[in-house]
Amino acid sequence: MKTLIINIKQLIQIRDASVLKVAGKDMASLPLLENAYLLIDNETITDFGLMEDCPSIEVEKTINASGKIVLPAWCDSHTHLVYAGNRVQEFVDRINGLTYEEIANNGGGILNSAKKLNETTETELYNQSKSRLEEIIKHGTGAVEIKSGYGLTIEGELKMLRVIKKLSENYPIKIRATFLGAHAFPKEFKDNLQGYIDLIINEMLPKIAFENLAHYIDVFCEKGYFSVSQMEEILVAGKKYGLVPKIHVNQFNSIEGISAGIKHKALSVDHLEIVSESDIEALKNSETMPVALPSCSYFLGIPYTPARELINVGLPIALASDYNPGSTPSGNMNFVISTACIKMKMTPEEAINGATINGAFAMGISESHGSITKGKKANLIITKEISSYYELPYSFGSNLIESVLIQGKIVS
Repeated sequence: MKTLIINIKQLIQIRDASVLKVAGKDMASLPLLENAYLLIDNETITDFGLMEDCPSIEVEKTINASGKIVLPAWCDSHTHLVYAGNRVQEFVDRINGLTYEEIANNGGGILNSAKKLNETTETELYNQSKSRLEEIIKHGTGAVEIKSGYGLTIEGELKMLRVIKKLSENYPIKIRATFLGAHAFPKEFKDNLQGYIDLIINEMLPKIAFENLAHYIDVFCEKGYFSVSQMEEILVAGKKYGLVPKIHVNQFNSIEGISAGIKHKALSVDHLEIVSESDIEALKNSETMPVALPSCSYFLGIPYTPARELINVGLPIALASDYNPGSTPSGNMNFVISTACIKMKMTPEEAINGATINGAFAMGISESHGSITKGKKANLIITKEISSYYELPYSFGSNLIESVLIQGKIVS
């Protein structure tokens, strides 16, 4: 089916197919056309240009986007949206003065989610998760990475990854799965840390590989969680099964996890609320994408990723939601972009680049997603009538999205 979008006020994020990410000063550039058209053939962008050059062809559907902005759908490269229940009591505990670390030490945090998940059936877990997926699609997300990590048992981790696989089979949105068995140490292994690492390497990984359940492997490299050496042991094992590293690192401390991740050719290093000069130097000589999670900083009241510092030395940044029950119970990428502008001092252009083409790069899909490019998937946002794309981050409490297209079809 051919769909023609006409009279587009601004068609933004137009890129040549060779551009897979943008960095440094280039992040401030957001190529666009005024008064444009865009042609979709089934799932794919096949043509676009100025309205004065719009071809006279027969199409099955025409969309009049007069006064509206069209841009690529958001690419959210870091989420944990498959989880059971919620952790609303911990939200109240933080208001009453407990820190994230204190809650975790009291049996809350990741271990709380793991307990709930292992008590939840796969069917119920799927039903809870699909509602969250449908919600983020309506908010403009057209590609998403989803992690395991709330099982912390063989069956729990497999259950999560099977749910992620089922979501990817039942929904047209692009989904990438990440195995995060190294999210925390279960209580029963608190005096035998190597025993749990051995369980990940010798039992979880072979089963995950056999069922082809993951694209990436992740580790929470942080004080009180997994050390740099423990992370490296797990990454080496994962790479033997073809899993590409993506790492949680520098959320609370800088412990040289970034340089270790780069050594293992991590696709991305995520969080980066605390960044040292040596971390920046390591990133400058790599192809690894730094990923900021501003709504996590907002929710926990912790520092924000120093975006200006990274961009000013020529680095790229991707933005992601970190959607999870404990530190970011929202997958709304529009809020992520607003928060990046308001709190991290990113320009709207930088933030949109971070949430589209750089987000796609951090998921390994920027050849097919993340920009208005001939041959890429027609995953698009059509806004309501607005003055410019600056309104997207400016009107942080408003829903300015009129329609979302996934693979060329409007999501109902």
